[in-house]
Amino acid sequence: MNYEELLNKAKDASKNSYSPYSKFAVGACVLSESGEIYTGCNFENSSFGMTICAERNAIGSMINNGERKIKAVAIYSPNQKNCVPCGACRQVIHEFSENDNVVDIILESDSGIRVLKLSELLPESFSL
Repeated sequence: MNYEELLNKAKDASKNSYSPYSKFAVGACVLSESGEIYTGCNFENSSFGMTICAERNAIGSMINNGERKIKAVAIYSPNQKNCVPCGACRQVIHEFSENDNVVDIILESDSGIRVLKLSELLPESFSL
């Protein structure tokens, strides 16, 4: 599956967002090491701290299916181009990455598809 297809799956997932408070829909698509695809959308709660990001939702689906390694994550929001993952999601992506220099973060930009390495978004990451 190519980056455009992954981004299109993230776009489709964003349509299922439950974001009545922020009005900021996000969809994510995770490509696992095995080549399987997992999608998720953000969903909010009136107790804002309980809100779940699209990236963590998709990663949770990957984990639920017995997978533990991410190759790429596509993120899309109809509200904003270059919708990068929040800090919490960056750390969760790192937790399930073999190497931050290998994991691609795929975004929609004004000039087309933009691909960053996780290491660019989370320099000097930590693990236990």
